[in-house]
Amino acid sequence: MKPNKDKTVFVAMSGGVDSSVVAGLIQEAGYNTVGVTMCFNITHPNNHKPSCCGIEGIGDARRAAEILGIPHYVFNFAADINDYIIEDFTREYLSGRTPNPCVRCNQHLKFGTLYNKVKSLGADYIATGHYGKIEFNSQRGSFELKKAADNRKDQSYFLYSMKKETLPSVLFPLGSLTKVQVRDLARQYKLNTAEKPESQDICFVPAEGYKKFLEDRVGKASMVPGDFVNEGGNIIGKHKGMAYYTIGQRDKLGLALGYPVYVYRMDPQTNTVHVGNLDKLYSKGLIAAQANWVSTAIPQETIEVMARIRYNSPEVKTTLTALDEHKVRLEFAQPQKSVTPGQSVVFYQDDVVLGGAIIDEPVSMDNLPKGN
Repeated sequence: MKPNKDKTVFVAMSGGVDSSVVAGLIQEAGYNTVGVTMCFNITHPNNHKPSCCGIEGIGDARRAAEILGIPHYVFNFAADINDYIIEDFTREYLSGRTPNPCVRCNQHLKFGTLYNKVKSLGADYIATGHYGKIEFNSQRGSFELKKAADNRKDQSYFLYSMKKETLPSVLFPLGSLTKVQVRDLARQYKLNTAEKPESQDICFVPAEGYKKFLEDRVGKASMVPGDFVNEGGNIIGKHKGMAYYTIGQRDKLGLALGYPVYVYRMDPQTNTVHVGNLDKLYSKGLIAAQANWVSTAIPQETIEVMARIRYNSPEVKTTLTALDEHKVRLEFAQPQKSVTPGQSVVFYQDDVVLGGAIIDEPVSMDNLPKGN
């Protein structure tokens, strides 16, 4: 990040410590610094946990901007979060899939609507509090999205959906820092957010959880009951609606079979939830759609990558074949458990994020592994 007093940086400030420190770092580097916060008009009266972009977050962001002495503006994106994030979240769960709204928020809001808004207002760059890196590869002659230095805080999994043409205008000042260092900087800047706990929850989902959110949004009548089906195709019980379940789930199925079973497939066509023993959770690969190549072109031949099938999963050695412009097929070196439609799979080579896609379906196995 090279300072330039003639450049203007708009900092996306959520009201948390990370984005507040980013504003301090950008200002200290000598840029014309402007704080902006997205308002989604979301309130959870009974929720005592901090939420990004809620009323409390807006107030904390405004106060941090005052402490730093930078201008701060609030943009109303309530319609955008509904159209791009909440509608998709609801539709996916009702169809038996498990979405990742944070990926879509980065794609459509932070580096979509907000990015376009600040660029129209004269921003040279937008900066955020994400733990990731954007670096120029002189050999390729292009910018690349990379993992953060702190593996425990790395958020590159959630950033793969960024458009590659936005990379030159995006700054991630925290990419080389640890959380401890960020807290220390917040104290040095005397920020009000220095000791604020992190927000881990989905901003529009209340403390009662996503199931309550869906019930309130579409009504319990939209949760259509159907059949639990075992590996042999036999009906063994009734489910309450596919939105109440996810791949790999064992608890709260309401089945008294005398032995454990796990959700391994959901079929929206027949409204059936398929359950079986642990072995049924393993897959040798997957098919994914809506592929986005953030750091490279679409591969024209099969390549080796490291893949991550969910944020908290370890990477696995994988071969990847692009089936067309938007669809890919992955084959794992080792079978993977609970490959979940709707979740993102992200492809890495070393610390570079090549891209990612939305999982459509697992590729089942003939010879399944035993045990966990």
